[in-house]
Amino acid sequence: MSNEYGADQIQILEGLEAVRKRPGMYIGSTSARGLHHLVYEIVDNAVDEALAGYCDLIDVTIHPDNSITVIDNGRGIPVGINHKAGLPAVEVVFTVLHAGGKFGGGGYKVSGGLHGVGASVVNALSTWLEVEICSEGKVYKQRYERGKTMYPLKVIGDCDPDRNGSKVTFLPDDTVFEDVIYDYDTLKNRLREMAFLTKGIKITLRDTRPGKEQEKSFHYEGGIKEFVTYLNKSKEALYDAVIYCEGERDDIYVEVAMQHNDSYNDATYSFVNNITTPEGGTHLSGFRNALTKTFNNYARNNKLLKENEPALSGDDIREGLTAIISVKIEEPQFEGQTKQKLGNSEARGAVDAIVSEQLTYFLEQNPAVAKAICEKSLLAQRAREAARKARDLTRRKTALENTSLPGKLADCSDKDPRNCEIYIVEGDSAGGSAKTARSRDTQAILPLRGKILNVEKARLDKIYGNAEIKAMITAFGTGIHEDFDITKLRYHKIIIMTDADVDGAHISTLLLTFLYRFMPELIKQGYVYLAKPPLFKIEKNKKVWYAYNESELNQIMAEIGRDSSNKIQRYKGLGEMDPEQLWETTMDPERRILERVVMDEENSSEIDLTFTTLMGDKVEPRREFIEANAVYVQNLDI
Repeated sequence: MSNEYGADQIQILEGLEAVRKRPGMYIGSTSARGLHHLVYEIVDNAVDEALAGYCDLIDVTIHPDNSITVIDNGRGIPVGINHKAGLPAVEVVFTVLHAGGKFGGGGYKVSGGLHGVGASVVNALSTWLEVEICSEGKVYKQRYERGKTMYPLKVIGDCDPDRNGSKVTFLPDDTVFEDVIYDYDTLKNRLREMAFLTKGIKITLRDTRPGKEQEKSFHYEGGIKEFVTYLNKSKEALYDAVIYCEGERDDIYVEVAMQHNDSYNDATYSFVNNITTPEGGTHLSGFRNALTKTFNNYARNNKLLKENEPALSGDDIREGLTAIISVKIEEPQFEGQTKQKLGNSEARGAVDAIVSEQLTYFLEQNPAVAKAICEKSLLAQRAREAARKARDLTRRKTALENTSLPGKLADCSDKDPRNCEIYIVEGDSAGGSAKTARSRDTQAILPLRGKILNVEKARLDKIYGNAEIKAMITAFGTGIHEDFDITKLRYHKIIIMTDADVDGAHISTLLLTFLYRFMPELIKQGYVYLAKPPLFKIEKNKKVWYAYNESELNQIMAEIGRDSSNKIQRYKGLGEMDPEQLWETTMDPERRILERVVMDEENSSEIDLTFTTLMGDKVEPRREFIEANAVYVQNLDI
């Protein structure tokens, strides 16, 4: 049998079949992330109406069957005949790829959305979708099933001639997505961000699923200034005012809001037409350039920085900064299909010019604020210099001693990182059991003594001086910050193994905070895991079972019968297990349970806020967070 490859083997996918055949090309993935992206695409269209000045209300509802309704009070999708297609414009929008008001022709000056394919892609990946449009006193309706039109656009009633808008309801296709259950919090975080970025708009999210009923509205007249205040709520602001710069240059509308706080981390988020750009781009470069130049000029002119002192670096000035950069641009050019990085060169100049001018004016008008920022930056500069010396000393020692691995690391013999894994274990007793239990070829053990430094509350010099953190950095091999090199990673699985109690959870959080702040690429690329030790050991008639939570325990008890011959042991810590038990339950690749730590870059501002809430100094936001999330905790030892 021969595999022919000729003209007739080239497939032509009609209409939206291409989307159904390769959904990942259009929405990134068919996981939860892609599922939620469907909602963002329809909401993006409503936000485009708001950006154009025609919409100020958006309503999103999750129905009991996980279908979604999005209602807006914009102009309504056009219902007239599109002469090129010979179909009503609304039908073209939902059934033809690359059709919409976003490709010139005066529909929208600026817009977000997935390259103009949003509505049709949502339609293609839904079991059914219905659109209703209120326009010029009539209500129009059309239904589609898996992207196919079910009937011609029809009038189903009358509406107030002064009230226009669109209503889109869709049910994601369960043959396309891994799971079609929407997460309220994921939608809430993204819709809140959209509301911050579009000042004046009110977005309401409503969940009507039984047992999950809740509703939240987002409305921020202050826009991104309020966004900065929200992100800084778990920190102590260095000064009261949120610095705000706004202007238009070369047809690019620029908005920047920023405020320093008492932390040591830079939390800068950039957006183009309300789309997050996790990899930054030209707008971020323009902002950073303006910031560094303006503060150095101010510090020199006002003798806060002496002539013989080195200039402040961008890192020094951005220590403890929370900033939002939002640009609206008619023809955004993104590097890569994922829209993660802006490429327009004119955006750099526009942001640089507007921020330089307005920030200079702000600093001159507010000398006390300017002085506070410069003093914090000078402290950061000194700490960074101390950290550099500590780092250089470490490098020199390494070169002289010709060994870079910490003494307490029990390394594995295999040198291929793809086969190797390292267990970060709390305490010497658990570390001893793990060293005995492990497979020496591929499993390395690094025991840590006590709780590691909370990097959320420490500068670089302190971090480099911490023995436990230094041990991890040298064991992983990648370096941190500007020295970080993923190709030097010595293990492709970094497994955090702590006790299944409150202290263990705290140590895991401290470790994850360190990795998130200093080696985020390890999490992004999927190298970080949490081990899941069992909570219970059940013995009966010389047979042994392990249960990882209460429900598993109840299930085992139901199967084996509850009587006096049952022996149930509740593990308080890893140290209670002998090496054989630790191997069988938590370390044997054939039987263990590992949870991979994942990071959704689209929600990076919320991830950041969670870490500062949990690990920062302010008690009240932490208490609120714990109260709101206590319902999700499965096991808690008090």
